[in-house]
Amino acid sequence: MRFHLKLFLLAGFLSMGIAQANNQAASNPENDNVFWLEQPDYALSPKTGMTRKHWKDAALYLLKGTFGYVKTIDDPMKFPKQPGKSYPQNDNQIPTEKLEGLCRTLFVAAPLLKEDPNLEINGIRVGEYYRHQIQNLIDPNSPAYIKPRSKNGGPSQILVEFGGLSVALFAIPNILWEPLSKEQKDALASTMLSYGDGPTVDSNWKFFNIFVMSFFKSQGYTVNDKLLEEYLQKSLKAYRGEGWYNDSPAFDYYSMWAFQMYGTLWSEFFGKKNYPEYAKQFQQNFYDLKDNYPYLFSRDGKMIMWGRSICYRTGAIVPFPLMGFYNQPDVNYGWMRRIASGVLLQFFQNPGFLKDGVPTLGFYGAFEPAVQIYSCRGSAYWLAKAFLGLLAPADSPFWTAKENEGPWENELQIGQVYNKFEKGSNILITDYPNIGASEVRAWCHEKVKDDWQKFRSTENYNRLSYNSAFPWQADGENGEVAMNYVIKNKQNKWEALRLYDFRKFENGVYYRDVILETNPNVKLQLADIPLANGILRVDRNISTDTVDMRLGHYALPELNTPIREESRKVNGHQVRIINNGEYQLAMIPLKGWEKIQNVRVSGLHPVSDKSAVIDVCGRFIPGDKGKGVYITLMLWKRANELWTNDELDPVKKIIGSGDGQTIEVLLKTGETKTVVF
Repeated sequence: MRFHLKLFLLAGFLSMGIAQANNQAASNPENDNVFWLEQPDYALSPKTGMTRKHWKDAALYLLKGTFGYVKTIDDPMKFPKQPGKSYPQNDNQIPTEKLEGLCRTLFVAAPLLKEDPNLEINGIRVGEYYRHQIQNLIDPNSPAYIKPRSKNGGPSQILVEFGGLSVALFAIPNILWEPLSKEQKDALASTMLSYGDGPTVDSNWKFFNIFVMSFFKSQGYTVNDKLLEEYLQKSLKAYRGEGWYNDSPAFDYYSMWAFQMYGTLWSEFFGKKNYPEYAKQFQQNFYDLKDNYPYLFSRDGKMIMWGRSICYRTGAIVPFPLMGFYNQPDVNYGWMRRIASGVLLQFFQNPGFLKDGVPTLGFYGAFEPAVQIYSCRGSAYWLAKAFLGLLAPADSPFWTAKENEGPWENELQIGQVYNKFEKGSNILITDYPNIGASEVRAWCHEKVKDDWQKFRSTENYNRLSYNSAFPWQADGENGEVAMNYVIKNKQNKWEALRLYDFRKFENGVYYRDVILETNPNVKLQLADIPLANGILRVDRNISTDTVDMRLGHYALPELNTPIREESRKVNGHQVRIINNGEYQLAMIPLKGWEKIQNVRVSGLHPVSDKSAVIDVCGRFIPGDKGKGVYITLMLWKRANELWTNDELDPVKKIIGSGDGQTIEVLLKTGETKTVVF
């Protein structure tokens, strides 16, 4: 179910600013499906009102929803299935579903139990409940029993959850581990080590083995030390610099936050004492993230909808509170908390976030195009890893510094655009002070035929860029597209481009090549040029086949009133504008395109059932003189701002070489953007 933003929230954000809007939401008795801020502290946190106490309140708010399904300590953490591709699809998957619910909700419970071991919810002693459920995992007579891994068994979801359980065992051993009998401890060690001391996936999964083996080694059990070191070394080899790890094969939020969180917690729990050299490397890699990762979030602390496992949402902020383990003089802790608290509120104060007390699989409300087949309803509690940040010292500067907006306050100037390019990952982060938005570009090259889980070949990765202000819209069967190209293939179906190869970032231009998966004769060279109010695209079609193609702008969801449309002609250029009352988007084809159109769709946007996008269309015929170069302006503004003709037509002149390999775009500001393919 997608949702329409409620009027009071929209009015609050637009007219009063986020802090006052949060306060209004907190005091509105009709807003019973969102997290309320009680006694917000605008002295310490002038932007969000959130302090460490409110983080704990948010954690308890989330945990209370989960315990709505627990009447006795025998009841599993099993939640209503969301219709669609998520599992369980058969009864054999139910034990794993229950295990996910148990281990993942512990991420929110463990920090609370660490400070209040006697915590009760709905008459259930929370610590006793989780301890009892862990005992059920090793009881052959229990429906929750998990069999040890078979001798030739491969990596599985059980390994993932046992890795998560090991994090909780490290965090609160006095509640989950120490009260167990010797026989229970031995049985749990035997079962969990059968998975931990075994095969894994060449990705962040190695950390699940690492945590299992490390916890039981810390408790005196014999583990496979050789394999433990091998997985530590391989995890460190995945580092690409600037805080980014490669998650085999692509990059996304998880490439940053999961690796950095695991490395930091492992170092604090176990590594510093037992493997100081590895811990030192993880710590140094962690220090690197401060110079670029915070710029991936908008001025008001919103994260971009990007990459797989979007339902993990707030997990992306956990590196920020974990900075509290290290008092680094060059870290703006007030900005880090402003981002992290802003993201918490982005979801916890959104009326679509919870359904029946449990997070949906989606970005805000449930959104099937963003769901992966490996997720069940309880999978969404991976987002609760944000609350592992509460394990950082309460007196750390992350919690005590005054909240601020970092470089957005003075360094990032209105009328300018700012790029941060990461050479190791080839990721480009762009910040737009005019609307306070952040944007990301990253390559991905995944074929549908090889993508059995169907996520890296989808809209989660194949958009040309992802923006905090404009969540991505799914493609439609009739060629509806947002922020990507679609090509009419030989099967007469519209096919999105997805096989990208990064080329370079040079003089403010981000270059990629791309081919059509079903027809390698269809090739484009792409050049993205971020501007203060949008994007200038200079793309070159070098296909050897004739193709029909479309290119879409970002999409706008319909909010409280119908989306308004406007058409203009500025200096001979066709201009289309759409406005949803929050933002307006403009698209101007400057060269190559034959048609521009507004497209209204239903059921494709994560924010609303109805949405709109502007597309340009054309046919490329090899050998046509003067054809092949496509130049497009994709612009944006706040809804209440007026467009000037110079804003809609910022280009003074376009100069191109005969072969289209070099194109100069002269802007009216005096700048020249040179594209060299």
